[in-house]
Amino acid sequence: MQIRLYKEVSFDASHRLLHYRGKCHNLHGHRWKVEVWLSGYTDEETNILVDYNEIREVVDYYDHEIILNEADPMVPRIQEFHEVITTPGDPTSELLARLIRDAIELRYKDSGRDIIVDTIRVWESPTGCAELRHEDR
Repeated sequence: MQIRLYKEVSFDASHRLLHYRGKCHNLHGHRWKVEVWLSGYTDEETNILVDYNEIREVVDYYDHEIILNEADPMVPRIQEFHEVITTPGDPTSELLARLIRDAIELRYKDSGRDIIVDTIRVWESPTGCAELRHEDR
């Protein structure tokens, strides 16, 4: 049976925007919220589309981490003391939405499941988020 489901996950992480002039140029933290809508066919035996904990596991990769642009000169210095997750560009909510969407879809593709992320929202604050929709690819 084809079905659509929703999962919300939060994580805490710091970042900075290397190419932005303003407050977000400084290293700072957020309580990020990720909302994911998935669709696909349920497993015939279990009637489950996905285990909600699998979505959490993908998002938890970022929890309590420092996320920086791979070109950021702070990366090597911080790595002397703490792990750094690097991104191909400034770690904005827009970029994190794409990276998390791709990681979720790859996880299921690698297991032979055809699961699509219909919509993903990454909230950087309670009043601002980035949204990607499958039909906008």
